[in-house]
Order: sequence, then structure tokens, then C-alpha cells
Amino acid sequence: MKENNENQTNNKEFTNECHTILTAVSDFIYVIGGKWKLMIIIAIARGNNRFTEIQRQVKGISARVLSSELKDLELNGFLIKKVEVGYPVTIEYELLPYSETLQEVVEAMTKWGIQHREKIKIEMNSDKSKQ
Repeated sequence: MKENNENQTNNKEFTNECHTILTAVSDFIYVIGGKWKLMIIIAIARGNNRFTEIQRQVKGISARVLSSELKDLELNGFLIKKVEVGYPVTIEYELLPYSETLQEVVEAMTKWGIQHREKIKIEMNSDKSKQ
């Protein structure tokens, strides 16, 4: 009977931990998910502050989608839109300090992406040599 109670306690702890992890990942995906937001943040972090520069660096993104994603990132506290009145009006995007909290995530994703691309190349070369 005691062993059964210990299993229930362990299962409950495991379930709580799983719920916590799933909730945290869900929050991350909600805020940063999709294929564009992190790429936009990376492009701005590398000095591409104007709309057309960002669009040029983030291959495949439409102007409408970029505009929408920039608004979402601004609403979530990752960047600000700076408008300089004059002729012509200049609009630039600047990352806020909160965006730096993604640095470890971006580094981990970069490392994994490079590793994965190498794995696929090796497997493709291995398949070609077998033919």
C-alpha cells in the first residue's frame, strides 16, 4: 500500500513538472513562435533597423507579414518603432533590453541548426556513395 502511494506521488510530481514545462513552452511559442519573429529580431540585432533592410535580410517575408510581426514584437516589449519627423520621414526599429533574454535561445537554436544541417549533409553523401 505504501509503495502505491509513493508511485502516485511520483506520478503527480511528474505530471506537475510536465504541465509546467508544457505551459512554459506554449508561452514561448505564443510570443516568439512562427517562422519570422526570431529571424526579425536577429536581423535587427545585426544592424538592419529599417523596414526594407529587415525585409531584404529575412528572405521570403512579405511586407504585410513583416509589418504585422513588427507590431507583435513591439506589443510584447522586444522592440520599439522610432519615427523621425522630417522630409522624408525616417522609421527605424530598435531592440529593447528585453530582447537580450532570447540570446541563449538563439545560440542554442543556431548550434542545433548547424549540427542538423551537417547531419543531413553527411547522410545525403553517405546515401550517394552507396548508389
